[in-house]
Amino acid sequence: MSPRHEIPRTARARARAFATFAAGAGGRLLHLAALLTAEPPDKAPYARRLLTAALARAYADWDASRDDDPYERARQHLVTRYARSAWHRRLAPAGRPSGSGPLGPLTPCERVTVVLRLYEGVSEEQAAALLGLPVERVRAMTARATVLLTRPPGAAPGTAEPSR
Repeated sequence: MSPRHEIPRTARARARAFATFAAGAGGRLLHLAALLTAEPPDKAPYARRLLTAALARAYADWDASRDDDPYERARQHLVTRYARSAWHRRLAPAGRPSGSGPLGPLTPCERVTVVLRLYEGVSEEQAAALLGLPVERVRAMTARATVLLTRPPGAAPGTAEPSR
């Protein structure tokens, strides 16, 4: 068989392999994107756009990243795309976004660290490398975000839970 006939077969096999990956990992990656954007999972247009762009990038890199974990690469594309765009998006007054999801009270930076560290189980070192931040900064943002998320609704910042 000539090389001319092998290219389409290889392209079809590549497309099938990627489609299988996207079908298997797409739901989890969409949930990750919805957590990052603080949108409700059932109605998350920005998260869907992020996922589409991340999967497009993962497909473009599919052959080059043959030895890498495809989920980790797609997650990396998703998180870095969100982080780059979030740094430029406007925040609500007091520096806090007005998200409606479970991570809505957090800033985009805090959301990224919480999602990577607590939801995805990424080490501090890996999260820091992915975000281009010092490990101490990732640790501090995760700790601050955890405190914000565990504070009772309506409690003022810096107040402790009422004693019982």
